[in-house]
Amino acid sequence: MTAIDLHTHSNESDGTNTIGANVRLALERGLDGIAVTDHDTTAGYGEATASTLGTDLEWIPGIEFSAEHDGASLHVLAYWVDPAFPPLVEELRKLTETRFRRGELMVEKLQELGYDVSFERVREIAEDGLIARPHIAQAMVEAGIVSTEKEAFDRFISDGGIAYVPKHALAPMDALDLIGRAGGVCVLAHPAMWKGNGAVPDALIEEMAANGMGGLEIDHPDQDPEQRAHYRALAERLDLVPTGGSDCHGARYGYRLGCESTPGELVDELRRRAAR
Repeated sequence: MTAIDLHTHSNESDGTNTIGANVRLALERGLDGIAVTDHDTTAGYGEATASTLGTDLEWIPGIEFSAEHDGASLHVLAYWVDPAFPPLVEELRKLTETRFRRGELMVEKLQELGYDVSFERVREIAEDGLIARPHIAQAMVEAGIVSTEKEAFDRFISDGGIAYVPKHALAPMDALDLIGRAGGVCVLAHPAMWKGNGAVPDALIEEMAANGMGGLEIDHPDQDPEQRAHYRALAERLDLVPTGGSDCHGARYGYRLGCESTPGELVDELRRRAAR
């Protein structure tokens, strides 16, 4: 049976590995494919093509899209979108620009609170690419403000934290609509990890399914067996493809690439839904 990790990140967003390094890990671990799902960017697609050339590894184009529901971040995975679709290009541009300004504002808040952290260092950590909160967290660790990136999130920069700044993000239904118009298929990421009330409301999942969402991420390292059983039953009831992925960020968070995956036949079904 084929196995494809449908949720990976690289240094094109907030991961620490290059896409080439992720490809090598996938091959070493016997995977048949990986999805490239960096936050709010398609910048890694060229490297993915080059890195898999001459191998048997399939790579699947994806994005982990920033959305927001009831004032809390909610992540939506998009697969097989047309990266040149103008409204998608414009939305990704907005997300990138507002992430940069958001990073500046978070650092300013930290400085106002008396913490010596530099936005120039944040940019260096991000390699002058897309700015994400883990880059700020790493700068805070380096500055001795916190001992771990998790502490930076828990105390300062998670949703509602004392240095938190909201970012531009679409409502889930708008994200779903944009993904569909761009020729892709939408999968709701790690529904048990929502920062709102601890889990994405089932009613929202039902609404998204009724409006064309194709899948639901079930096998994720941070979703326990009880949560997985709940979402698997929900996916079956709503005719959603159950997916799995490691959410690997390289050295961040401890998610080992390939620790969760999706059977190839389910990936094929998801692909068919993108073509509808």
